[in-house]
Amino acid sequence: MKSYRVLKDGKFKLSRFDPDDTSEFKGGKEEALVETGQLRARLEHLQELLYAQKKHKLLVVLQAVDAGGKDGTVRVVFDGVNPTGVRVVSFGEPTEHELARDYLWRVHRHVPARGEITIFNRSHYEDVVAARVKGLVPKKVWRRRYRHIREFERMLTDEGVTLLKFFLHISKDEQRQRLQERLDDPRKRWKFRRSDLEDRARWDDYQAAYEDAIGETSTGYAPWHVIPANRNWYRNWAVSKVIVETLEGLGMKYPEPEEGLAGLKVE
Repeated sequence: MKSYRVLKDGKFKLSRFDPDDTSEFKGGKEEALVETGQLRARLEHLQELLYAQKKHKLLVVLQAVDAGGKDGTVRVVFDGVNPTGVRVVSFGEPTEHELARDYLWRVHRHVPARGEITIFNRSHYEDVVAARVKGLVPKKVWRRRYRHIREFERMLTDEGVTLLKFFLHISKDEQRQRLQERLDDPRKRWKFRRSDLEDRARWDDYQAAYEDAIGETSTGYAPWHVIPANRNWYRNWAVSKVIVETLEGLGMKYPEPEEGLAGLKVE
């Protein structure tokens, strides 16, 4: 999946990535659904190893524009994974309690412990994207936060966190269709806010903010992956594959059992 990994090779541009791309999977949708199920089964095993060994920590960061597919990714990729040792944390607008502290405080207290997987549905990147676009902080503030974030993520990885960051990349037209579906479907309408239209009107500003944030903070120790997300089946397969390959690379194994258990009978 190296083609989706962001390298520090000059100014990053989202236009280099096609949200309709499916080139990394050589089959079609049905084959991808089967392989995604196989990856999910592999992830279940790897998560059990991670929890049993209690040596490694995995933090998965999901970012996207509205209707980009963060909830769907969590639901499909982690379906069936043992909830023991796996947490999903969603970050909305900060509370008054959180605003009274530094902006990374509310994030830092949710990072995974040894043996855990934590998924951030939105994250500290809201403080260099939404805060920038909505003018919540001046430019000199959000610009210096790139350095804060790089150093924060360096500290996490130095302390044993494996960090994967995914930007789920959809087109403006795809977002329009998905937002309209929410409005038209009574079962999904609860997810729609009038503010979604205000944010959509700032599409170009959000794209620029994400370009700068990704370009400034994609590092060897905490890389970004830009995942083509117009097709849900491909998005789920791609995210699953990166996570599984990363966990396999940790070389995990079950801890040694207590001595003297061989031949023991339970009465």
